[in-house]
Amino acid sequence: MNNELAAKSIGELAPLLQSKQLSPVELTEQVLSNVDMYDGEINAYITVQKEQAMAAATQAEQDIQSGNYRGALHGIPMALKDILYFKDEKATMGSKIHSDFVAGFDATVVSKLKMAGVTFTGKLNMHEYAWGATTTNPHFGPCKNPWDLTKIPGGSSGGSAAAVASHMSIASLGTDTGGSVRIPASSCGIIGLKPTHGRISKYGCFPLAWSLDHIGPMTKTVYDAALMLELLSGYDPKDPTSIDRPSKNFSGLLDSETKNLVIGIEENYFFHNVDSRVDEQVRHVLQQLERDGATIKPVSIPSLKQAEFAELVTITTEASAVHHANLLKSPEKFGEDVRFLLEVGELMSGVDYVQSQQIRRKLDVEFAAAFEQVDVLITPTLPFLSPPIGSQTVDVNGQELSFLDEVIRFTGPGNLTGLPALTIPCGVKDGLPIGLQIMGPVFEEEKVLQVGALIEQMELMKGHAPPLG
Repeated sequence: MNNELAAKSIGELAPLLQSKQLSPVELTEQVLSNVDMYDGEINAYITVQKEQAMAAATQAEQDIQSGNYRGALHGIPMALKDILYFKDEKATMGSKIHSDFVAGFDATVVSKLKMAGVTFTGKLNMHEYAWGATTTNPHFGPCKNPWDLTKIPGGSSGGSAAAVASHMSIASLGTDTGGSVRIPASSCGIIGLKPTHGRISKYGCFPLAWSLDHIGPMTKTVYDAALMLELLSGYDPKDPTSIDRPSKNFSGLLDSETKNLVIGIEENYFFHNVDSRVDEQVRHVLQQLERDGATIKPVSIPSLKQAEFAELVTITTEASAVHHANLLKSPEKFGEDVRFLLEVGELMSGVDYVQSQQIRRKLDVEFAAAFEQVDVLITPTLPFLSPPIGSQTVDVNGQELSFLDEVIRFTGPGNLTGLPALTIPCGVKDGLPIGLQIMGPVFEEEKVLQVGALIEQMELMKGHAPPLG
């Protein structure tokens, strides 16, 4: 099957659909053909909705032909993480306990995508209840990395990243509580954006940890992420964590000049104990930005040394509060890894939780001080390359380290502070993509998107693609 259309971005497809050079039906057929061809091995989908998708594509074609074009997402085929509610449809949360749960309403993000004319092709695989970073799901099977089927795609939004990377979805949404948009996006070589906490409504998204949860776009380009962010942003009174800040024209704010850019580097934390292949590639990008006129400035954020403690205590405690009743009633229905983490959360004390929130406050103050000196911070997204499916450890320069400890080391601070953070692929080593993370000031997503666009122009992924077929 010719992948040419399905491999394109929203930014490339939208003009073709608007001008009627491309039919939404033809595009959806190709995406579904890729699902038929690749998903038997990759296992990115929990549910494929072919008939529903083709009916929606036909309607989109009729609407566009009659002059009722709704915008850049109209007629774009997209599958979402199976943690977001669609009215009168199943939302499994990747679990056994909720395998037959039917939502009574649309999530706010789903409602906005429906209004924009998106064609939904199905529901995507995920780590059970989003509580993990491998997407090795015991109930629906492991999702595999399209770059190497023996490796994890990351998680918890592994199905979303794998589907976009293998052209089984033009774009997607994931959720991010400790890095669950950015970790799989990095592992699968796509864009993943965690916006500022409160920027995008979480109403209709099953919670993992209420004070850390985010929803964010997972796309092929920075422009596509900006498009989705501007559509999905906005205050929602139905979400108690939503903040009343208007959306911006993010897709129109991507142009910037490298020569005026000040990039912060926190060496002590974000470049400590990093796989040499990852370190080399991220520093190569920093050197290129500096050659192009950017200023690289060291910054110090001392409380980062306590960030892992604060993230793990907060996420385990809040997650265990969500699942407390089911853990007491039906512990055997949870996957072994998730059950273990929920049991750990039950052991945390009130003192642990309060201390974690105090650390979060210190981090807020220290990051704000850093952003008075720099425009953005750049870090590796992950300190390692994707490990084999089933591995409990990762290899970092010959050291076998705990996967669980290492995987959220660089992404967790963004959840603790709620700061916007974007991962962008910055190269390939030993057949696996490497992600670079850009963090920015609160509610200034345009800054991380602008730097992402500058890095994208370096074409570091040119000639690299998952070995599909």
